[in-house]
Amino acid sequence: MDTKAPASQASPTAILLMSCPDQAGIVAAISRFIYENSGNIVHLEQHVDAEANAFFMRLEWQIDGFRIERDGIAEAFGPLAGRFGMAWSLSFSDVRPRVALFVTKDNHCLYDLLSRHESGELQMEVPLIVSNRTDLKPVADRFGIPFHHFPIHRENKTEQEAAEIALLREHRVNAVVLARYMQILSPQMVDAFPNRIINIHHSFLPAFPGARPYHSAHQRGVKVIGATSHYVTEDLDEGPIIAQDVTRVSHRDAVRDFVRKGKDL
Repeated sequence: MDTKAPASQASPTAILLMSCPDQAGIVAAISRFIYENSGNIVHLEQHVDAEANAFFMRLEWQIDGFRIERDGIAEAFGPLAGRFGMAWSLSFSDVRPRVALFVTKDNHCLYDLLSRHESGELQMEVPLIVSNRTDLKPVADRFGIPFHHFPIHRENKTEQEAAEIALLREHRVNAVVLARYMQILSPQMVDAFPNRIINIHHSFLPAFPGARPYHSAHQRGVKVIGATSHYVTEDLDEGPIIAQDVTRVSHRDAVRDFVRKGKDL
């Protein structure tokens, strides 16, 4: 990532995300690493999953005056991470992630994301939009973002996804958001961006995965519908959940009402 974000705070920060087997001394060791290099911790959140014996932490510290240059922090932190068996990543608050948007034909998610991006609410770069149809090209043009059309069917899916992967790497994309992208990603696509593809699914998972969830929900007579953002894995709509929201419906609502209400989630 090399796109600088506008300065929104007095001091840029480094952000550490990590997980490892739960054990004594993790927080102390990381805090000592930061303190001994003249860093100042500004946020720290931690959680222990006792059933899985797993420790999770997000830690943020100011890097103005930090003794290690930002390009050298990862290398310096490596031995400590290895000692505790950490899976970890490091990012910086003044560097915007580059996010590709994948869409099909529903436009409300795309409009919402691009409007928030244009207003500065979403601190990210959107270098391109990818779609298996051309319906939303006018939206991309309106916001001045390159639109790439990859028609996909059973016979060409492997080749088209390989071309998409090459395009994403060419544009140094850090993450992918599926904004109502109505295609199931193959393992090759998921493996190319592990834990970096986020799907916006229009149901309160794990209820009603897959296609036409509003129709399924209406048939079951549910009184609450929802939307879920989750990481994409090889199992359809079963990746780790990031966030969810719901709204109430009733027997008076038709499927079209479910769809209308769901657009606000």
